[in-house]
Amino acid sequence: MAMVKIFRYRLRALLSTSLSPSPVHSRSFSSSSFENVGFIGLGNMGSRMANNLLKAGYKLTVHDVNCNVMKKYSDMGVSTKQTPFGVAEASDVLITMLPSSSHVLNVYNGPDGLLQGGGHILRPRLLIDSSTIDPQTSRKLSASVSKCTLKEKKDNWESPVMLDAPVSGGVVAAEAGSLTFMVGGSEDAYLAAKSLLLSMGKNTIFCGGPGNGSVAKICNNLAMAVSMLGVSEALALGQSLGITASTLTNIFNSSSARCWSRAFGAGLVFSRVSYSQELVYFPGVMQGVPSSRNYSGGFASKLMAKDLNLAASSAEEVDQRCPLTFLAKHIFTEICKDGHETEDFSCVFRHYYSGKSEHNS
Repeated sequence: MAMVKIFRYRLRALLSTSLSPSPVHSRSFSSSSFENVGFIGLGNMGSRMANNLLKAGYKLTVHDVNCNVMKKYSDMGVSTKQTPFGVAEASDVLITMLPSSSHVLNVYNGPDGLLQGGGHILRPRLLIDSSTIDPQTSRKLSASVSKCTLKEKKDNWESPVMLDAPVSGGVVAAEAGSLTFMVGGSEDAYLAAKSLLLSMGKNTIFCGGPGNGSVAKICNNLAMAVSMLGVSEALALGQSLGITASTLTNIFNSSSARCWSRAFGAGLVFSRVSYSQELVYFPGVMQGVPSSRNYSGGFASKLMAKDLNLAASSAEEVDQRCPLTFLAKHIFTEICKDGHETEDFSCVFRHYYSGKSEHNS
């Protein structure tokens, strides 16, 4: 009996060892080498993100096409370079925050670009693009970067890696350091970059492989646009049929129509707005809303039109039927053509649906 027990014990041990899954060996990156950070694109968003990196103690090297902005940072004691490649040569990790796909491609592939028109040697171990661009461009650049060779291999970084990491939250969140980063690329690289990203934001979400951060961003903004159009249309129809938008908003707040744009919709119709605590559940809420400032500030209609154009192009690329995408794109393009491109995208309530203002005393 004792021999049988010993045999069974050894058999269980053998089976346990042989059936256990082999350990998965992943490439573990260290963020300890991110002492020198390059930043390219110091506009409304990029300048605020760069400032938060400075506050966090990172040593910055920057570049922007605006000479006045460059002088401002130089006067602050920040190292400035005349070309993107110059920034790369001084950086362990490099961040870009640019207006469009064409700007990003020029910074990477231009004659003075990060890749020097197809060069194969890079100093930065990690390149992070926080611009809102199409996923196809993000994926092509990621593939190009992965084919390059590091100038100096360190901390398990055998080759340079690129992350696409667009943000949500706008200028207010960029100023406050409360952005949300949607990140695509290598998960190990994402984990290594997380502390750096959290110096500029409060949330990071890993979205999967290269380009998926860009996918997440354009899908998020598509949903936001369609939602805003739906709420605006409902409020304007209600006004035309004799019910006040404020009454409808109260109904939306406590019914199945409750959504982000519904909460924001409280500001579509009031010249003065006081949010209840219940409504303040989404990021970036201020004392007033864009409609109380004649739709100044907020998320510009031209940026929404641009993002919807990215979504529409991506839908065509994969032959996905997206009728609301193309309708929303058309509406916001018309809003811009009518001279409202710099106004917050919620201005669609007034300028497309002819919604009426109501005073909330």
